[in-house]
Amino acid sequence: MQDFFFIAAAHFLALLSPGPDFFLVARSALAHGWRGAVGACLGITVANGVFIVAAFGGLSVLEAGSKAFMTVQLAGCVYLLYLGWLFLRHAGKSSLGAMPATGQAHWRGGLLMGFASAILNPKNALFYVSLASVVASRHTSSGWVVLYGVWMVCAVLAWDMAVALAIGNAMLRQRFARALPALERLSGIMLILLAAALLAHLASGTA
Repeated sequence: MQDFFFIAAAHFLALLSPGPDFFLVARSALAHGWRGAVGACLGITVANGVFIVAAFGGLSVLEAGSKAFMTVQLAGCVYLLYLGWLFLRHAGKSSLGAMPATGQAHWRGGLLMGFASAILNPKNALFYVSLASVVASRHTSSGWVVLYGVWMVCAVLAWDMAVALAIGNAMLRQRFARALPALERLSGIMLILLAAALLAHLASGTA
């Protein structure tokens, strides 16, 4: 259960820092209201689900202790360190200004745009592979792995819908903007700690 809370917290904190998907949802909500952003939210969620299944399913067939297994774990660890460093370096530099809408949005168009935004973002794939590396290193049962995947898919959808609902409210948007630097720093620290835990585990296994 402790591992679940750690993985869930790291994943959710990473969601809090704005990226391409965040700004797509924000633009859709600002231009067409939260209902107009539902398609984008679902598209982003589906793409994240694809990455989650690929990352966790791919690692499950790697033999523990093999060179391929160690390479994936080290690559994931390096990426977590890099992402954490980026969050800390750019904390407070993200802008939540309104983005102009282009054309008349519709549900299917938003779905396709959301899916394309998330599936073409290599950071999403690397981030989930990193989390899957941590889970695999803990020899987590298949039941817990499925629970992790379901939780993360639900968390992505819930967060994107919350953004869509809140982003049109000027007061909430201003409050989020004030809290954003602290959230980005917390995300960076959490990701670095996650990478450090994985490095410690790898070092103990090779000692």
